[in-house]
Amino acid sequence: MAIRLAVIGAGRIGQIHASNAARNPGVQLAGIADAIPEAAQKLAAQLDAPVVSVDSIFADASVDAVLIGSSTDTHAELIQRSAKAGKHIFCEKPVDLDLARARECEAVVKASGKTCLIGFQRRFDPTFAALKARIDAGEIGVVEALSVISRDPGAPPVAYLQRSGGIFKDMLIHDFDIFRWILGEEAETVYAAASALTDPAIASEAHDADTTAVTIRTTSGKLAQIHTSRRAAYGYDQRFEVLGSLGMLQAGNHRPTEVVAYGGNVVSTDKPEHFFLQRYEKAYRAELDHFVAVIAGQEKLRVSIEDGVKALELADAATTSWREKRIVTLG
Repeated sequence: MAIRLAVIGAGRIGQIHASNAARNPGVQLAGIADAIPEAAQKLAAQLDAPVVSVDSIFADASVDAVLIGSSTDTHAELIQRSAKAGKHIFCEKPVDLDLARARECEAVVKASGKTCLIGFQRRFDPTFAALKARIDAGEIGVVEALSVISRDPGAPPVAYLQRSGGIFKDMLIHDFDIFRWILGEEAETVYAAASALTDPAIASEAHDADTTAVTIRTTSGKLAQIHTSRRAAYGYDQRFEVLGSLGMLQAGNHRPTEVVAYGGNVVSTDKPEHFFLQRYEKAYRAELDHFVAVIAGQEKLRVSIEDGVKALELADAATTSWREKRIVTLG
């Protein structure tokens, strides 16, 4: 029996998830809702799904699950409404920009007993997932250190950054989740430095940064370093390496092709994939399929609302560290 899934949010990320849901034979799209009626109508027409209201989704007992791809400021309310209505939940990151409210959502979800997957799609990337499996198999022995590079091809508009919650909550929250997932431990201390190097308006108008360096020490002494930038002239740069007692594993960028050209003056390859839509196409599909499999009782949930809250805790700590120029101790 197909899972009836309603989608809230018909923007860029909602389109990705809804399209992946429509491809899954275990899903029946129960409707598309969006604050902009034209956006909902366009996506619904493409996927042969009805246009519905948010209120009707929660009132419809036949809807099994809700996919929340709307703006960040709606996430907490929609998570709680979904849980209280007895719906399973797939929500894009972050849970909320306010840590106390995110923790409140976590409590409501746990009380409901419903599945709640937070959209950390990098865990479902085939390359990253393969590296994690090899760590778990003991290939590099005891893991000691993690280095993460995360660079976007360009910054979003300043108007977006002004309501984003800042670079640590908007961009690095994915990297904080990678840290917890790969090292399998919680942070003891966080130190973050940040600057606005690509666009002065990011500092003067958004009061934010576009370039960061974060050092994290875990409770057992493992170390992680995360470097991010809003600008990489050569494309979307997403890679990391893990050092262990028996060796090292690296996860590199994806390219449109793996053709290498050899000339008299240069050896060249394609630049990395342009942005996250291309880089994580397979990851988004695997993430949605996993959500459906969890609801069907076929798989165990791999990333929960607790993971979303933990990543937000690190984002808060990093923001405080940067603003106050000090090491922040957690726990």
